[in-house]
Amino acid sequence: MFNLQKIKKLPGETVWRDVASPLGPLTVLAADAGVRAIAFAGEQTERAKIDFPRARARVAIDKAVAQLTRYFDGTLRNFDLPLDLHGTDFQQRVWELVLKIPFGQTRTYGELARALGNAGASQAVGAANGKNPIAIAVPCHRVIGASGNLTGYAGGLEKKGFLLTHEGAIQPALFGT
Repeated sequence: MFNLQKIKKLPGETVWRDVASPLGPLTVLAADAGVRAIAFAGEQTERAKIDFPRARARVAIDKAVAQLTRYFDGTLRNFDLPLDLHGTDFQQRVWELVLKIPFGQTRTYGELARALGNAGASQAVGAANGKNPIAIAVPCHRVIGASGNLTGYAGGLEKKGFLLTHEGAIQPALFGT
């Protein structure tokens, strides 16, 4: 999904906390400006945690953990978190569009490209979407292929399918569960 190693070059103290989820452990990384990442467990996540102090009572992390818990128990549809997203201008524009996709709905890469004023930019939109560092809260899982197929999720298509089923956007049979 993203290179956590780049985060240590960002200004401000970054802290982390692990969160249990139905998809396995998630790591929330945040700085004073807001949440920088929500990442699925993996080698890069473990390496990043060595570089950052463990958060005890950071406001952004506490808010993210509480909202993730409510999202997974079905009582939260819209995240309201301070975000500290870092990316290119194009990535930022894509992520802004992704943030506008309502709970329980999907958009295609082509629809996002057209919304950006460049119908031929579907692959670039997909690449930008794949660099989204804040899984779930910046709902890149809501972006699907033109055929309606689940494509391109750094956490894996099973997790993408779980999230879309959890939100009621697809039926479980559409991704093989």
